[in-house]
Amino acid sequence: MELFFFFFCEVIEGSERYILRRNSIRQRQAQEARDKKIEYLKDRIEEQNRYLREHPRAKAEVAIRKVTAIIEKLRIDKWARVESRGRGLYLVVEEEKLREEQMLDGCYVIKTDLEKEVADKEVVHDRYKELALVEQVFRTAKSTLEVRPVFVRTEGSTRGHVFIVMLAYILVRYLQQAWEALDITVPEGIGLLTQICSIKVTVNKRGHCFKVPSPEGKAKRLLEAISVSLPEVIPPRKHRVVTRKKISK
Repeated sequence: MELFFFFFCEVIEGSERYILRRNSIRQRQAQEARDKKIEYLKDRIEEQNRYLREHPRAKAEVAIRKVTAIIEKLRIDKWARVESRGRGLYLVVEEEKLREEQMLDGCYVIKTDLEKEVADKEVVHDRYKELALVEQVFRTAKSTLEVRPVFVRTEGSTRGHVFIVMLAYILVRYLQQAWEALDITVPEGIGLLTQICSIKVTVNKRGHCFKVPSPEGKAKRLLEAISVSLPEVIPPRKHRVVTRKKISK
């Protein structure tokens, strides 16, 4: 276990390499989650004790079964249990088993058969972390960009649909990187920019145009981050664009 206390540690066994790491943030989160479970369990035990005091005919065995079910549901039955003393229930924590579980908080191991000359332990770890970006690609494509087989049926339409979705994801990824310092997600940023409206200006009742007000605040910073400047005026649309091609079969 001492190996996990280093920032990075590597163990080589034959042709396989094991990169060991402890994430201090995950370690703290695991401890906080465990503390919340203990507090929740103590409250439930107190509820059962109060019920036993108020109902003399109630059985402690029934209360123990209820609390034990809660312990199993919280998945802390390896080191926590409930016992009775007379008609009162109390929590028992096996400290040694609890410490054994705490020792693994935030620890993870990456296994690879890549040779050290090809990728050192830092590179292997960085590539592993980038797998989360791959998951994010599929999640964004299936939700935000709505890639769905129900929209298309022919092979050509499917290829075109997926191609457009991937182009859209490139834009999403670009916005994520550009807006990272602004602490805002892409949907939040786009939602903020959609509030920018044009104002119709009519001149002598003969012609009109659309004036775009200058964005301010966070909307301005979002546009500056992607080097986009809005026009001051948008000319009116004189022709309506339609398609005569039937796109569904």
